[in-house]
Amino acid sequence: MQKNIGSKLALYPMPLLVIGTMVDGKVNWLLAGHSGIIGHDKVMVSLVKTHYTNKGIKDTKTLSINIVSEEMLKKADYVGSVSGGKQDKSDVFEYRIGEAGAPIINDAPVVMECIVEDNYETDNFDNFIMSIANTYVQEENLDEKGKIDYTKFSPVLFEFPNYTYLRTGDTIGNCLRLDKE
Repeated sequence: MQKNIGSKLALYPMPLLVIGTMVDGKVNWLLAGHSGIIGHDKVMVSLVKTHYTNKGIKDTKTLSINIVSEEMLKKADYVGSVSGGKQDKSDVFEYRIGEAGAPIINDAPVVMECIVEDNYETDNFDNFIMSIANTYVQEENLDEKGKIDYTKFSPVLFEFPNYTYLRTGDTIGNCLRLDKE
């Protein structure tokens, strides 16, 4: 039997991300666990309004969404534990500047370089709605058809109620085909 536990956000786990942007001309990184898909051509990242990173996103209208792999987790956790307003985090990751102007982590398995189209503000959050300008993928993470193969690397998941990181699992079925198997 299900138990009503009240009004709780329960859409977890979510992919763990490092957001990259320029703040006052300097690269800054931020760990993010709240993101979403808005149709097939837009994504959203939700960041607490007080984050230092938000200023850079609002000024430049560009950011990168770097999917965190297990190999990146320690550094990713670090950039989420200190403020860019107090600590220079620009050298935590090796990076390059993408074609749309956002910093991109060289070792990230998948990166989306995004252009901010809107900011849906709520009481405590900036919810940046973006179009995807470019997607960069480590070649070893592509299948023979040139599509991203998420089984070739270990994207880390974030689980909010307990503030934990989870490992991704195995493929358990093919979407919209289970009745045919």
